[in-house]
Amino acid sequence: MRYTEKLAARIAAVKSALCVGLDPRPDGDDLVATGRWLRQVVEETAPFAAAYKPNIAYFEAMGVGGMELLHGLLKDMPEDIPVVLDVKRGDIGETQKYYARAYFEQLQADAVTLNPFMGYDTLAPFLNCEGKAVYLLCVTSNGGAEDIERRRLADGRRVYHLVGDMVENARRDGTTTEVGLVVGLTNADSCLLSELPDAPLLIPGLGAQGGELDSLKGGDRKAPALINVSRGILYKNPDLSFAEKARGFAAQIREALGL
Repeated sequence: MRYTEKLAARIAAVKSALCVGLDPRPDGDDLVATGRWLRQVVEETAPFAAAYKPNIAYFEAMGVGGMELLHGLLKDMPEDIPVVLDVKRGDIGETQKYYARAYFEQLQADAVTLNPFMGYDTLAPFLNCEGKAVYLLCVTSNGGAEDIERRRLADGRRVYHLVGDMVENARRDGTTTEVGLVVGLTNADSCLLSELPDAPLLIPGLGAQGGELDSLKGGDRKAPALINVSRGILYKNPDLSFAEKARGFAAQIREALGL
């Protein structure tokens, strides 16, 4: 099954494009408690989640135990819910090949985020993995997107158009891995989206970062989109359960996207 087929089936099943970010910030070194907490998040939010997005940095910061925790968590994820592993890797040749083996073979992620700014050839080790996907950083949700990603080129286009070209290159090359884009909600609008290929989108920035879902309205994109919420579910409004927060964000997304 292709990644977008699995994702579209999940979105249809839960009528939600909510991606729940898993960014553990343990208080102390109690990895057992952190593991229980993460599994509680997954259990409570699963009825509303189209996907999960663990950010590998938080697990790496916990050392070997943190990576063991991540491995166990991914192994026990519901099989019908895609997992996007947020790694933002970008390297050349042999190194990138081992990143691909680590994330697709060892951790069995359905998709990963990649940094494409060292060039299209750096994507190659990830591009022939049946049933997998990559999301290329395109227009991210931080203010620094203006420094590089939104810079205007001599021909009048912008740097993010070059990333969009990589999606088209992968289609031309007939890669078995599907290629999508990361577009931050804080920098997205219907005009910008119309300038990018109709490819799967991973859209961070809702909730704590202040992105507005209205910016996604309009247009006729067909590829599935995921709207990520991390802090808004994990840490904000602690008086509410994870389920209540996920339900609320899912409803907002459903209304905005017309699911």
